[in-house]
Amino acid sequence: MRRSLRETAASYLNRRELFRQGGILGAASAFLGLSPGPAEAATESTSNIYTAIGVRPVVNCKGTFTIVSGSQSLPQVKRAMDEASHYYVHLDELMNGVGQRLAELTGAPWGIVTAGCAAAMTHCTAAAIAGSNPERMQLLPDLTGMKNEVIIPGYSRNEYDHAIRMLGVKIVEINDPAELADAFNHRTAMVYILAGPGDDGPLGTEAVSKAAKQHNVPLLVDAAAEVLTMPNLHLRRGATAVAYSGGKCLRGPQCAGMLLGDKSLLQAAWLNSAPHHAFGRSLKVGKEEIMGMLAAVEAWKTRDHDAEWKTWHGWLETISARVEKVDGVTTKILQPEGLSNHTESLQIQWDGAKLGITGQEVSAHLLDTEPRIVFGGARGSRPDNMESSILITPYMMMPGDDQVAANRLYAVLSHPPKIETKRRSDQPPATLGGQWDVEVTFTRGAANHTLTFEQQGNLLTGTHRGEVLMGDLTGRVDGNDVHFRSSQQVQGTRLFYDFKGTVSGDNMQGVVSLAEYGQATWIAQRHQYTSPDAAIVRPVKSSYGRTN
Repeated sequence: MRRSLRETAASYLNRRELFRQGGILGAASAFLGLSPGPAEAATESTSNIYTAIGVRPVVNCKGTFTIVSGSQSLPQVKRAMDEASHYYVHLDELMNGVGQRLAELTGAPWGIVTAGCAAAMTHCTAAAIAGSNPERMQLLPDLTGMKNEVIIPGYSRNEYDHAIRMLGVKIVEINDPAELADAFNHRTAMVYILAGPGDDGPLGTEAVSKAAKQHNVPLLVDAAAEVLTMPNLHLRRGATAVAYSGGKCLRGPQCAGMLLGDKSLLQAAWLNSAPHHAFGRSLKVGKEEIMGMLAAVEAWKTRDHDAEWKTWHGWLETISARVEKVDGVTTKILQPEGLSNHTESLQIQWDGAKLGITGQEVSAHLLDTEPRIVFGGARGSRPDNMESSILITPYMMMPGDDQVAANRLYAVLSHPPKIETKRRSDQPPATLGGQWDVEVTFTRGAANHTLTFEQQGNLLTGTHRGEVLMGDLTGRVDGNDVHFRSSQQVQGTRLFYDFKGTVSGDNMQGVVSLAEYGQATWIAQRHQYTSPDAAIVRPVKSSYGRTN
């Protein structure tokens, strides 16, 4: 794709010049099948379905992230979903017809539509365990007497493999090719691999699939955010099935996904999902999403992907040219690695100390003010790291968003808003060294945690132990103000805590940010140590009247 871009650079520049003369919104919208962006929509109305309920839309310069609602579905997807809503169909008959059509379009043996990529992973796992045996399907997630292990290479562990673990399986993690053969046994239900860096290495799809085939074990590849390859790259490498998100690069329904691969495995996966009364009943996909997903795959075959790439590149050049007018701001276009979020991105860099604003402050300011913009990769924070940057991914931008982003970034970088920073205390730092007993109160529920600090002047290091997990912490204390962060490894992901509070003698209290899980409050008391010699052991009388 990038080679053809270079070959047609001259004609592309002529096209961009025409766009600059006033035709970019209409031409790009018609050419790419895009919806009006904020710059265009703002001329029509200052309100919309979201603002009517107090929700402020954002300009997506970050990419296909579910938290910012993924992608905008194509016009033909919207039309298909609307038409599908006007009829009743038998869902088994519908999926059979769609499965056959997906096979024709993609070259895969079969296909089904699911309620997102994670649902595809869950259904595939259920099918690998129970097949289409209704007795076994009804027992899930009780795995007594059934296969109950899934092999995952260490590099593939991620927060999304929860969709596999929810069946109650044991994850067998391998980190060396020598461990591969021993990982398989009569309990092995499936192998899971995350597409991306590593999936073509010594524990990649091709290598692992050979061992999986010897043991008659299916191998699932998670290619959620990848471009759709035809014939399918992962199936050709030996995967039994490959899962995609519908609401990312395919620009299908946000709540849809797709599973391609072995026909019998996928038909069993469908039986393990709604409308059937099995483990996957709650992961329901409706006729509208099914037909919208099919329309997205149909469109993928006819979309001009080179033209889309050129348009995205042009948007990045527009933003780059604008922000580089600010003294000290530099930009560079980064090429994608792998097939996920497969587009160039623009890195904007500057010295936060010189401009008076950091990357994180720019990102926060442009998210809080209008028109709101979401960026990725914000770097630079006060006071320790003022080397700043943000990353712009044009993948999900709409026509006109480039002008909005360019103007907003130029304004904030050339005339930064006054950033209120808390002055550090002149008072000596409170002494926190040692163990503290903590109660964390969540939106619902509470938990007892333990903090252990080592202190050198203002700087803090130590450990944070939760109910089960433990991780390191770092931070600082200024006078009676304390701020520290910690993270705890769990399965394929990490939990992050950002504690802020005040110290009063042997007590602390404040607020802790839990990243995607919101906020909680916390109070802490310095642990009171008791000498073993001072402990008094008294007999405990049980409710049965017997002394224990």
